[in-house]
Formats: sequence, C-alpha cells, structure tokens
Amino acid sequence: MDEHVPVLLDDVLALLAVRPGGFYVDGTLGLGGHSSAIIAAGGRLLGTDRDACAIARARERLGAERPGAAAELHHAPFSRLPPILGGRLADGILLDLGVSSPQLDRPERGFSFRADGPVDFRMDPSSGEPATAWLDRVSEVELVRVLFEYGEERHARRVARAILAARPFRGTLHLAEVVASVVPRDGRIHPATRTFQALRIVTNDELGELDRALQSLPGCLAPGGRLVVISFHSLEDRRVKDRFRDLAGADAPRDLYGHPLVAPAYRLVERRARKGESDPNPRARSARLRALERLP
Repeated sequence: MDEHVPVLLDDVLALLAVRPGGFYVDGTLGLGGHSSAIIAAGGRLLGTDRDACAIARARERLGAERPGAAAELHHAPFSRLPPILGGRLADGILLDLGVSSPQLDRPERGFSFRADGPVDFRMDPSSGEPATAWLDRVSEVELVRVLFEYGEERHARRVARAILAARPFRGTLHLAEVVASVVPRDGRIHPATRTFQALRIVTNDELGELDRALQSLPGCLAPGGRLVVISFHSLEDRRVKDRFRDLAGADAPRDLYGHPLVAPAYRLVERRARKGESDPNPRARSARLRALERLP
C-alpha cells in the first residue's frame, strides 16, 4: 500500500464537487496530493501549510512559480486562512488533520519512535518551542492532564512519573523506551503511541488550531461551498461533528411539525463519518471524513 496516495482522495473530490474554474482551499498541503487532483480537475487553488518543507515540495509539484499557475501557496497554519483569503469566498475548503507521512519519515523532525531523533514534535520548526523544552519544565499535574486528555492514555499518572524521572531525554527512542517500560503493550500498538500523540498535540496546539478554524472557515465558503475535514482520532472528530451539527441546526429548537424555528445557513452533507478501510493509503484506516455545505 502506498502512503503517498492522498487519503480518501476519491471521496474528498466527490464531496468538494470540484468543477473547472472553481476556487478551492487546501489548508493542509502536505505532499500536495489532494491539491494536484483539484488542479487536475480544473480547480483554482489556494494552499497553506504550517510546515515550510511542505510548501517547498508543493511549489515544485504544483508548479506554483510558473506564470499563470493555478496554485497560490502560503506558509501559514489553516487558522490564519481568513486574512489570507482577504474576503474571497471558496467553493470548497479541505483540512486533512494530523501529522503527514514526510514528517513521520524524517527522524530529525522528532515525530516518530521508529528511528531516533530530537524530542521536537513541531510541525513548524521555525515557530514555537520543541516538546523537550516543555517537558523540562512541566509539572506532574499538567503532564498527567495532557497525557489523559490529548493522548487518552489510561496509564497517564504512571507515564508522567516515569517521564519526569527520566528527563532530560537523549532522543525519541529514549522517550519511547521510558514510556514502554511502564505501559503494557496493547496488541500491535506501540506503548508510546498515545504519549507521542499527546505531546504532538500540545506542542502544536492542534486542538486550539482546529477550534479556531471551525469557528471561522464556514464563513469563508461561497453559497453551495463545502468544508471537508479528515480527522484521525476521536478528539478531532468530536469537535468537527459537534461544530457541524451546531451550524446545521441539528439540535436547534423546532416547531410542532419538526421544522427549525430559525432556518440554518448550513447543512450536513453526510450524517455519518465515513471510514477508509479500502483506501490504498494505510493512514485511511483510522480516518473519518465529514462535510458541511453552506446553503444558498
């Protein structure tokens, strides 16, 4: 299976309803796979990524430097899309959340326990501080909270105490070994998986970034435009589901006939999250796909 095939590509293109001449936004460029498919279908593209390496790869792949290019790229997190759009309304916006394959594959980025690297975890190495700086000063109470809330780690207290006793860390393999020494293996999942997820989320403020985007991006859609979000764990998907349901008036007060008292400005394109078991990208096995449409 090919990790470089965009996750849920066919479903994404169908939900975005890409049409020639339409204006689309990819807030998480990554390798540029979704974006190149949008351009191939005739769409005009504005893309962002908080990782400068992703922007460089996408510029080359999408030919963004050529005169008349269909792609406009910016080094920025997707929460900053509204000022970048400058009032332009999009026919579709895509967010493919989480860490990208190139970030996991490069040990120097510090995301993986498959090879040793610095305990960094930053999606944008030019901004903020690495995870190791946060770990050097964090209290046990705060570390337990982060591991439990962001990593959904049942052994959060045990892991936190082991981490605090072992710091400073030599690298990601050292950190993974410390966690594995106090967490029993659960099937094929590495014992440090949940801890690494929690540290990545807190280092990049991923949930805050998503919350800000979910507040602002629906208003950046043109009538009939769609916001499509791919998430990879329940913390993200729950936020997307709840915000979409709220905007679509799913739980709004209704009259005796079941009609909303106030007509919603959006509708859910899909009531249930779609799963990617048959997708050629192995990351799709844990993916959830949701879409929201702005009504005319």
